[in-house]
Amino acid sequence: MSLVTVPFYQKRHKHYDQSYRNIQTRYLLDEYAAKKRASTQSSTQKSFTQKLSSQKTSSSASIGGTVCRLCAKRIKTSSAEEEEDEDKNRYRSLVAAYGETKRQRFLRELDQLEENVHQARSFAQEKLDKYSIQQMVESKMAWERCTHEERMRRAPEILVRLRSHTVWESMPVKLFFTVQGFPTPVVQWYKDGSLICQAGDPGKYRIESNYGVHMLEIDRAHFDDTAVYSAVATNVHGQVSTNAAVMVKRFRDDDPLHSVRLPIGLPLPSVIPYTHFDVQFLEKFGVTFRREGETLTLKCTLLVSPDLKRVQPRAEWYHNNVLVKESKWTKMFFGEGQASLSFSHLNKDDEGLYTLRILSRGGVSDHSAFLFVRDADPLVTGAPGAPMDLRCHDANRDYVIVTWKPPNTTTESPVIGYFIDRCEVGTNNWVQCNDAPVKICQYPVTGLFEGRSYIFRVRAVNNAGISRPSRVSEAVAALDPVDLKRLQAVHLEGDKEIVTYQDELEGDVQIPGPPTNVHASEISKTYVVLSWDPPAPRGKEPLAYFIEKSIVGSGTWQRVNAQMAVRSPRYAVFDLAEGKSYVFRVLAANKHGLSDPSEITSPIQAQDTIVVPSAPGRVLASRNTKTSVVVQWDKPKHAEDLLGYYVDCCVAGSNLWEPCNHKPIDYNRFVVHGLTTGEQYIFRVKAVNAVGMSENSQESDIIKVQAALTAPSHPYGITLLNCDGHSMTLGWKVPKFSGGAAILGYYIDKREARHKNWHEVNSSPVKETIFTVEGLTEGSLYEFKIAATNLAGIGQPSDPSELFKCEAWTMPEPGPAYDLTFCEVRDTSLVMLWKAPVYSGSSPISGYFVDYKEEDSGEWLTVNEATTANRYLKINDLHQGKIYVFRVRAVNASGVGKPSDTSEPVLIEAKAGTKEISAGVDEEGNIYLSFDCPEVTDASQFTWCKSYEEITDTGKFNIETAGDHSKLYFKNPDKMDLGTYSVSVSDTDGVSSSFALDEKEFDRLMTLSNEIKNPTIPLKSELAYEIFDKGQVRFWLQAEHLSPDASFRFIINDREVSDGERHKIKCDKSTGIIEMVMDRFTTENEGTYTVQIHDGKAKNQSSLVLIGDAFKAILDEAEFQRKEFLRKQGPHFAEYLHWDVTENCDVRLICKVANTKKETVFKWLKDDALYETKTVPNLEKGVCELLIPKLSKKDQGEYKATLKDERGQDASILEIAGKVYDDMILALSRVCGASASPIKILCTPEGIRLQCSMKYFAEEMKANWYHKDAKIPSSEHMKIGGSGEMAWLQIYEPTEKDKGKYTFEIFDGKDNHHRILDLSGPAFDEAFSEFQQLKAAAFAEKNRGKVIGGLPDVVTIMEGKTLNLTCTVFGNPDPEVVWLKNDKDIQLSEHFAVKVEQAKYVSLTIKGVTSEDSGTYSLNVKNKYGGEKIDVTVSVYKHGEEMPEISLPQQAKPMLIPASASALA
Repeated sequence: MSLVTVPFYQKRHKHYDQSYRNIQTRYLLDEYAAKKRASTQSSTQKSFTQKLSSQKTSSSASIGGTVCRLCAKRIKTSSAEEEEDEDKNRYRSLVAAYGETKRQRFLRELDQLEENVHQARSFAQEKLDKYSIQQMVESKMAWERCTHEERMRRAPEILVRLRSHTVWESMPVKLFFTVQGFPTPVVQWYKDGSLICQAGDPGKYRIESNYGVHMLEIDRAHFDDTAVYSAVATNVHGQVSTNAAVMVKRFRDDDPLHSVRLPIGLPLPSVIPYTHFDVQFLEKFGVTFRREGETLTLKCTLLVSPDLKRVQPRAEWYHNNVLVKESKWTKMFFGEGQASLSFSHLNKDDEGLYTLRILSRGGVSDHSAFLFVRDADPLVTGAPGAPMDLRCHDANRDYVIVTWKPPNTTTESPVIGYFIDRCEVGTNNWVQCNDAPVKICQYPVTGLFEGRSYIFRVRAVNNAGISRPSRVSEAVAALDPVDLKRLQAVHLEGDKEIVTYQDELEGDVQIPGPPTNVHASEISKTYVVLSWDPPAPRGKEPLAYFIEKSIVGSGTWQRVNAQMAVRSPRYAVFDLAEGKSYVFRVLAANKHGLSDPSEITSPIQAQDTIVVPSAPGRVLASRNTKTSVVVQWDKPKHAEDLLGYYVDCCVAGSNLWEPCNHKPIDYNRFVVHGLTTGEQYIFRVKAVNAVGMSENSQESDIIKVQAALTAPSHPYGITLLNCDGHSMTLGWKVPKFSGGAAILGYYIDKREARHKNWHEVNSSPVKETIFTVEGLTEGSLYEFKIAATNLAGIGQPSDPSELFKCEAWTMPEPGPAYDLTFCEVRDTSLVMLWKAPVYSGSSPISGYFVDYKEEDSGEWLTVNEATTANRYLKINDLHQGKIYVFRVRAVNASGVGKPSDTSEPVLIEAKAGTKEISAGVDEEGNIYLSFDCPEVTDASQFTWCKSYEEITDTGKFNIETAGDHSKLYFKNPDKMDLGTYSVSVSDTDGVSSSFALDEKEFDRLMTLSNEIKNPTIPLKSELAYEIFDKGQVRFWLQAEHLSPDASFRFIINDREVSDGERHKIKCDKSTGIIEMVMDRFTTENEGTYTVQIHDGKAKNQSSLVLIGDAFKAILDEAEFQRKEFLRKQGPHFAEYLHWDVTENCDVRLICKVANTKKETVFKWLKDDALYETKTVPNLEKGVCELLIPKLSKKDQGEYKATLKDERGQDASILEIAGKVYDDMILALSRVCGASASPIKILCTPEGIRLQCSMKYFAEEMKANWYHKDAKIPSSEHMKIGGSGEMAWLQIYEPTEKDKGKYTFEIFDGKDNHHRILDLSGPAFDEAFSEFQQLKAAAFAEKNRGKVIGGLPDVVTIMEGKTLNLTCTVFGNPDPEVVWLKNDKDIQLSEHFAVKVEQAKYVSLTIKGVTSEDSGTYSLNVKNKYGGEKIDVTVSVYKHGEEMPEISLPQQAKPMLIPASASALA
């Protein structure tokens, strides 16, 4: 029996039973049923009684036919009885009728009640049915509403964008745009990024919104309203914005600005504090191990000096050399003597090297340590770890590419794929994007809704299960990034322009054209990403695209996205058959129709373009610390798009591999921490890219975890061996512990008594245990400490020595020599060696005397009449067979010192068969010294010495002994090998010999060695480079001669390169030139370049190191030449923008152009806004100029000159700001200073003004005023200022102190321009007198009588009315007020009334105005300082006449009345 799915409306429909009826209704129905049963029984009984009565009547009627008397009597009696019975029956019937009536009434009432109950039941049933239907309908509508809202739900979409406007000042501006979305988006308006608030500026802005059309109105636009206005529409599904520029221009002929600069916000540069801080780390964070999901704080305790509350150094955290910024995962704190970095939820993304850098003017103090983050426990046992480093790329309207890094699966089964999840921002609804696992670490997510914002995460899958999700990505919005590229400025008449979309200028385009440039931007095994350019023209309507595919050779086309149109110009095509080639085409569509198909792509086959990398090379492990090992490896040969490396370790013999790092590292060296001290480990490495992991590398050699070579312990036993008053010779004993390596030398520090600081004595290590400390102060006490050094570093210093007094030893002669030895004993000679005395006496040792005597003789003989400077001497002219003893005496300027101890006795006799050392070169080119000794025995050993000291350096020498023949080989001979070499043979009778290797002999041997060992190809020129004008880089060298069989190799960074498109290599063997040309030189080409040449046995090589600044210089030059070549193919600037200053004080911007033609367009721009000029530049002259008149701060900005035609474009930029602006001001100062006029005097009521005219003056100029050669600061008494063409000095209330010489100075950067005025004597008196007069006149003008206001010039009134003329007057003292009519005094009466209140308010009242009152009324206001007169014309018309046409009344104009002479005096 098959099961049928219940429809959704059946599932949601509610079926009701009788339980809905209430208790009262059930009680009423039960009562009605009981009454109905009683009524039925009563009617049955009544019908039965009537039936019996009818039967009796019929019976008596049938008997009354024949009756006798007896019977009659009986009948009569019977009749009486019957009457009685009838009466009784009648009574019964009446009673019955009454009962029947009562019953009928009850029945009627019962019927009425039954009807009411039926109606109530019907009403209740109807109401319940309606309620049920309503519930069902509402449930269904709610379901459909959710479905409908889900279908309607969409992010905001702008249908009509804002348009830019250019208007004149005081005009209104309205900005409109249309947006749709569900839920209805909320719109906010911004001006230059700041929210517009209507309440903040009432009446300035008006914002309206009607049915998706939004408007911003700017009332009476001002020049300051020039800005970029933005509208942002937001709902829960996304956010969109549109913006437009509003340019408000002023209508001024003298306005130097011809364009408006839109404000652009630039980020402030990061400034290192200018205070010098000393930073010392007290506590540091170390190598840290954590697990995903945990919290962590990395903290350092610091000592910062000086400790300034308001100024602190800057603390920066770096993760793998990338600056860390605060986010929801990381928080930073710096202050109170500590710096910390906190992680709220660790992920493997956080693993890496963390560095804390404290920056100040004193430099950078930093500390670094590694943070390891292990995988959290899996949700399923055996599941892999989470992926990491999730990134989003190429976001568009409906898709985005997501990339990540794979987890390390050392202890788990390999990853077979990944699932990608997406979630809309603001929700917690994660949707899986792919049905089948993705095998590579990259996936194009499609099906996004335009305008919505998304976050993503990735989960890894293996045979055991699915991993935990990765850390979510940053939010990304599904928007088309190329929308803004379609903006275009349309220039109208004059200075007007409109910024609009390019597609709105294409005219009436109905059906769009076909897309162009369809190509595959990305190819993988599972999908192909197609990209194309939108059609041109595209039309105003929104575009959608449809993609069609066809198998090559099939001839049929299949639409890929038949269900959903694509809105972005790229699309990922899935479900392609493996191994087959496809071609694609794209169609564009709008509401008018479908375009023609685009051109067909070339055949494309879905396949992986990158492969799994090869395994890394040799792995080397070396000791580091007690718990760490340094692992290094060679990079893989096939390292395509590597993401990094994973390192695994294993305890030797266990075969249990553990991951060392949980995030791929980018470099081929890694320090593995957390190992067990004394344990033995082996290591291996895997390379990782987006396709997967390589095979494991070869395992490293077993290494034992132990500390590396350490520094030696401290020396001890510091002793003073000599002192000359300025230096001390110290001796000490070697350290007890050498640190595992030979001691390389010693470092000595000294400190004078009662001083705290130690000072370094020797910058390089001293190899001997005796050292002379120079530069000491005689009579001072010193103490010393000594530290030994070896390969591992410098050890701890010794304890300070006792205090040694720097006091010269008084003995003038040197001390004794010591350690006398003998060798090369011959028949009449021998060689004696000794060591110099420690104490040299009052002067340096000039030499030595060697004394000898026969063993039994008492008199010493001196071998050398003159002293010898060497510490060895060959003693000749001895007597064969004699026994001698020897001693050595050191000599200085003071004389001969104390002799050494007497040596042991020596027999002078050469051994039979003694041979000497010979020098030569073997067949392999090795230089050697050879010695033969026939007297050797099995126990004999050859001991080779240099300068009579045993050779122990096996790195420089190699000794080979066979039988009686021994050779000393020089491994790497150099000039340091010059000297005397000797050999002695043990277990013989003193067999020895010596050989003097001088420079001549050394050169001869080296020449022979090089000719045999290293035949070289001579070079005329070493490897060099040159840069061509197209940006190509040529590497070349030239050999003296090359045979036809010669071969060569070019090696870049230890990798041989061959001839190809990237490296064009060739060799001209006739000239010996070998060259390689690289068409494109990029950052990947940094490194070492080597050419190796082989010609038979001869070879040579030449290298060129291009690293760091050297490489950057070549790269910059190559890139510059390439860009210059491309630039010069079209119109370009032969000379870039520069400036000068004209004699009219205008700044002139000049540039020279080349390779132009008639179609070439030249533009001036300021801050990326078009800068209109009065004249169009003449490109044929090759010179373009732009004049900036009267430079000021408002002219600062970025000036750009552009050239453009179909061949290309070029631009030149000049930033007028900072030093450039200052230089311009200095240049203007030079011209203006030369044009400055003599200082002139101008008197004002406030004081005396000194002014100097010039062509142009600006406040930024370095101008100063001097009084009696003292600089004048601007103050209340003397104020300094200037205007466009004048500089002035205002002296307020001048006094006698202000007399003297005044100098105006303007500095132009090199010279000072001066103008001098002597304000003293008559000049000062005249100026002071004029100032007093002007001051008195100003005072009189201020205090004279005057009418402030209130009187019109013309009054028209009808006859019979009352006229009241009122005004306000002022004067100090109070003025006299007089009213006149036609220049005659007005006689006061009831008709004319004059009123003065508070000496301020004056009125004239004319009651019952007549025609005779017409005329001119005057008001005279005057005090001792003068006054003024105001005329008012009064016109009276009669009742019934039309009011005469007059102009609107205006304020009456006063006429001045001069003051009296006494008042002025």
